[in-house]
Amino acid sequence: MKDRLLAKPEAELDYPFGPDAAVFKVQGKMFALLYQRGGSECVNLKCDPHEAVGLRDLFAAVTPGYHMNKRHWNSVRLDGSVPDGELQRMIDQSYTLVVRGLPAATRRGLEARHGRAALYGVTA
Repeated sequence: MKDRLLAKPEAELDYPFGPDAAVFKVQGKMFALLYQRGGSECVNLKCDPHEAVGLRDLFAAVTPGYHMNKRHWNSVRLDGSVPDGELQRMIDQSYTLVVRGLPAATRRGLEARHGRAALYGVTA
């Protein structure tokens, strides 16, 4: 999972909460938190609030964000029950939501270095 998260453009790994909680950031803003809970590996990912509820209804492994704003974050138990493609889509969306929230000058710099498709998954 760490490799997938670090594959995002300019993703950085930090441990501000200690060695058991891996925080993945872009331009200093968190887009994922990887941790162990109840013997399972979990990841917290930012999500559109309306979609967050639907994902929780669809997948038992998706719950409101543990120790996070439960409207904007989901926790995903990495037990294999969420299809790989869906998990990657959730990672991509979390990253994109955080990038879109960055100051315009910072976003433009990221776009110039990596292209819009790499940041947002679109070509326009």
